[in-house]
Amino acid sequence: MNARLRVAVIGSTGYGGVELIRFLLKHPNAEVVSVVSSSSPGVPISDGYPHLSEILPDRLDPLDIALIRKKADLVFTATPSGVAAELAPQLIRAGLKVIDLSGDFRLKSAALYERWYKHKPAPDEYLAKAVYGLAEVFGADVQGADFVSNPGCYPTSALLGLIPAVSAGWIDRKSIIIDAKSGVSGAGRGLSLDRHFSEVNENFSAYKVNRHQHIPEIEQTLARVAGEEITVTFTTHLVPMTRGIMTTMYANLREPRSEDELIALYRQYYEGRPFVRVRDKGKWPATKEVWGSNYCDIGFSVDERTGRLTVISVIDNLVKGAAGQAIQNMNLMMGWDEATGLTDAPVYP
Repeated sequence: MNARLRVAVIGSTGYGGVELIRFLLKHPNAEVVSVVSSSSPGVPISDGYPHLSEILPDRLDPLDIALIRKKADLVFTATPSGVAAELAPQLIRAGLKVIDLSGDFRLKSAALYERWYKHKPAPDEYLAKAVYGLAEVFGADVQGADFVSNPGCYPTSALLGLIPAVSAGWIDRKSIIIDAKSGVSGAGRGLSLDRHFSEVNENFSAYKVNRHQHIPEIEQTLARVAGEEITVTFTTHLVPMTRGIMTTMYANLREPRSEDELIALYRQYYEGRPFVRVRDKGKWPATKEVWGSNYCDIGFSVDERTGRLTVISVIDNLVKGAAGQAIQNMNLMMGWDEATGLTDAPVYP
């Protein structure tokens, strides 16, 4: 490769954007040429993130499509929901490749998006054009694409934990229950009462019960794999830690299966995909074991008494649930090894 890919990040003052920058700075084939903020143009990024002092000295660029086009070849949009719906089509028309980290292009139905996200949807042609970038499942679709919608953090953890069993027809697709718990960084950097230290510390709370915007994304993707409509029960919780998601999934087995059979099924399904690690029998993952990495670790338990399967999946919500998976998709888009720039071991302890 003679020249590095020129990359811009829009939405750089959020946790997802700054995590993208952290990984891109060490990527051998990419160069960060523009860090864009509509709220703080002209301000050094180190004003908001002092840990980047003297590492990324450039000042934040304004949101100017023509300027971005002059500097970059590919753009990551790490913006709040509703922003990329208007912004991404402009970038694509300007000839740029786009990876969107918001939820604006994950749902193929404009009406469904408006119902769950409460924003004006993107034009239908761009909803249809966006490739859903769950790399371990739809990586072949991502290869060579110029517009990718990065999956949500909760859906990444849940879908990687469910899809092999759903695809194989081993579970009753009407019995799926998903219990998910996330660290506070998943709620973003904005301030609200329920994210104050005094509210979160030594506390454990459920939120958006039966109305989380990731429900239709999970159901749409499971239906795509299964070839039939699937509905799930999905409950999210906030836990007093910074990073990490643990998703515990329950479903009735259609016929008796052993844990050894489940492990063999999942290892075969994810063979050759470097970022899904299936645990040995009797070993269940913890969020600390994927902290700061692009790994998704999965473990199982079969309850012979109830005939029910339990799947436990963990990811770092800011990496595999956002920035890391976005870079994995960039690698696939560009024809590089999907693990390029992402092979760091988890940070432990």
